Amino acid sequence: MFQIEGDILLFMLILLPAIAAFICFYIGRFQTTIRDYCVWGTVIIEFLLSLITIIFWSSKKSLYFSIPNFGINGLYLEMDGFRALYCTIASFMWMCAGIFSKEYLNHHHKKNRYYLFLLLTLFATQGVFLSTDLITTFVFFEIMSFTSYVWVVQEETKEALKAGETYLAIAVISGLVLLMGLFLLYTQTGTLKMDKLLSACRMAKEPRLIYIASFCLLFGFGAKAGMFPLHIWLPKAHPVAPAPASALLSGILTKAGVFGILVTGSNILLHDSLWGKVVLLLGTITMVLGAIYALCSINLKRTLACSSMSQIGFILVGTGISSILGEENQLAVRGTILHMVNHSLLKLVLFLAAGVIYMNLHELDLNKIRGFGKDKPFLKVAFLFGALGISGVPFFNGYISKSLLHEAIIETISLAKTDIAIFRIVEVLFLISGGLTTAYMTKLYVAIFVEGNIDKKKKHSTRYMNLPSTLVLLIPTSLLFLFGTFPSIFMDRIADMGQNFLKVQEKIRVSYFSFENLKGAIISLGIGALVYLFIVRKLLMRTDKNGVHCYISPVCRLDLENGIYRPIIEFFLPTAAGAVCRGFDRIPDRIILFLRKTIYRHSRPKKKLSARKEAYIIGMILNECAHILNKTLLRKHPIKRNSFVGLVEAGEKTAGQTGRLIIKSVSFGLMLFSIGLIITLFYLLFFV
Repeated sequence: MFQIEGDILLFMLILLPAIAAFICFYIGRFQTTIRDYCVWGTVIIEFLLSLITIIFWSSKKSLYFSIPNFGINGLYLEMDGFRALYCTIASFMWMCAGIFSKEYLNHHHKKNRYYLFLLLTLFATQGVFLSTDLITTFVFFEIMSFTSYVWVVQEETKEALKAGETYLAIAVISGLVLLMGLFLLYTQTGTLKMDKLLSACRMAKEPRLIYIASFCLLFGFGAKAGMFPLHIWLPKAHPVAPAPASALLSGILTKAGVFGILVTGSNILLHDSLWGKVVLLLGTITMVLGAIYALCSINLKRTLACSSMSQIGFILVGTGISSILGEENQLAVRGTILHMVNHSLLKLVLFLAAGVIYMNLHELDLNKIRGFGKDKPFLKVAFLFGALGISGVPFFNGYISKSLLHEAIIETISLAKTDIAIFRIVEVLFLISGGLTTAYMTKLYVAIFVEGNIDKKKKHSTRYMNLPSTLVLLIPTSLLFLFGTFPSIFMDRIADMGQNFLKVQEKIRVSYFSFENLKGAIISLGIGALVYLFIVRKLLMRTDKNGVHCYISPVCRLDLENGIYRPIIEFFLPTAAGAVCRGFDRIPDRIILFLRKTIYRHSRPKKKLSARKEAYIIGMILNECAHILNKTLLRKHPIKRNSFVGLVEAGEKTAGQTGRLIIKSVSFGLMLFSIGLIITLFYLLFFV
């Protein structure tokens, strides 16, 4: 029997969607309508359950659940402010996506499979955010990766299967590296409990190995977050997945990766400058590169996916700055938490709006969906709020978190004694990336809601989504404005709730609408206006043969997967591996040749019966047997072969070649096994 300890309410948060997934799948085999409403009921109850959990947590300030004898390591869950915050956001987004899915998937196939993995991914994601030791995190993280893979390949098109291949490859590789980091971390600390890791790491005898383990964790978690250079799955997976799934992939699953990076930075390498600089560097590249990708893309969902990559870069910049600032990192920590929350809500609104467009037109190319939203005021307002929020326009939620992150960078410059020029470059790139965000969101908004249709005769239906879909788009859209207009009521309390997770106790208040904070937003918006006017309108548009201005995309030249990764994997690695194997294969031959020319140069081989003489004797015996048979039993059908000597010689030669080939193959395999064993023993003797 399992020994259960703690608050069962936490366990219910992950148990409910897991059980409901299979119940809904079974019902869906017979009654699809009842299945759809069962899914609705599950995601609504999950959201209400998360709210009830927050109420219990606010009174007790701590909730804990464990099954110590479950599996090898046990199951350990905990609720604190940050976990309560993201469990609620996850359940809210799943509720909106689940309700929206009914209309979106109305004419799609394999809906039963989609809903099964929708709920299973909710189960795994809640497990990640509630986990309190890294083994539990890893288990749920891997389940989440493989269940969400089904979203990517849901349409089963050539593009979807190709994107799923990339997604799965990154998930497997990053999972293996993550597991290697956990093993290494455990050998140095003897624990993977998050609350015990910090003290255990500081007492470790080999700090160098703690760094190696931490960067393995950064690799594993960063891949899911969409961090450069492991971002390649993100621009490919989002456009092919159903829009509700894209909202969850962008808004929540990337945050599960960020969650792991935050755990590493706050529980293993707290206030470590080297860790902070590495994360800051990767975050800055991710931020800028994602914005460039988005600016060059003309596919609506791909643009939003690349935008997610850029916004994850903003979050990683805040994460890196918080480690560099050390004890003075309140602004960076609060900005990081708030931008995570804001980005989740923003991408929920924007991807659902993109889903509305796709389920009406079945197109995502800007040149083909141009003008769709001109006569749709609600959709226009919802997309506008999302665009203003993600661009950091004052009085919208994105402005609050971006202002905090910008102020944290300025604080780093003022406090830094070295690398001041580098931090100034980061600030410039931060403002430029904000400007690029404004430019590509302006491009999307103008193309969909301002410009006229290319096909003048094309008319769009005024009834473009039903009431439930309208409601699930209306609620998060209103939050974007409320959070940005009343930050002291909403944003500050959210930051207060989550900052303890990152070891920050002091609660600070910021004058968000002071000139100093507005100045950064004004600069970014000005850069965005210039980029839109002189790059988007002049360089990223061309006139076709019919005299119509069309958007163009040079983004294919920036594809790291097809430009770098696949050539390395498909050509250079096999070539290099083949060269190494051929080298190992020739070593014994070289050694034997060397010995023959040196030590055994004058030795005489022992005489033995030649293979030719043995074959001749056997062949002559067979000839005599054939002659006797021809005279007796086979008189009517004699054997016509004159001599068997040649046949025996050919058979002996073939058998000898085959035997030598087998011996070489076995010897080569044993040699490689021995080399691997020696390397393993060497590592165990000198590094463990």
